[in-house]
Amino acid sequence: MHDTDRDNYEPAPFLVENVALLPKGRVLDVAMGYGRNAIYLAGLGFQVDGVDISAEAVRYAGEAARKSGVSISVLAANLEGEYKIEKNGYDGIICFSYLQRSLIPQIKAGLRRGGVVVYETFLVDQAQWGKPKNPDYLLKHNELLEMFRNFRCLRYREGVFENGKDRRAIASIVAEKS
Repeated sequence: MHDTDRDNYEPAPFLVENVALLPKGRVLDVAMGYGRNAIYLAGLGFQVDGVDISAEAVRYAGEAARKSGVSISVLAANLEGEYKIEKNGYDGIICFSYLQRSLIPQIKAGLRRGGVVVYETFLVDQAQWGKPKNPDYLLKHNELLEMFRNFRCLRYREGVFENGKDRRAIASIVAEKS
């Protein structure tokens, strides 16, 4: 599951709260959906690459970036197939609302030394309130922290968070590759 809400232009609050921890430079937005986070970062001066399986979402993100007066590099590709993250290619890698466990080693290898990952996705508890329900796409408790245990953890949170009527069970991390 990736960021499929085409009407939501607001960047993820966890990204906004922690953007100062991202080193300026080249950032990859994994499973970027319609590009809200990529466009936000490009507006702050980051060089942003975005990848998503949906050609429609990628087209939309490119158009939305142009309308916003920023430039992002976008690619429609299957993260479970032909696409590979460039080794040591990025100062930052972000991923929101998407879990592909087999991609974690590529994310780690894709970061340069001192690079930062910002990752947020759903916990197993999410299944009781809505999508996703498939455990393949839900983190176990402390799993995200464990995935990046060989990185320096700069921020971490896990639990149920409410925003108005919206209730989401999520884990979020900001971690630096040393």
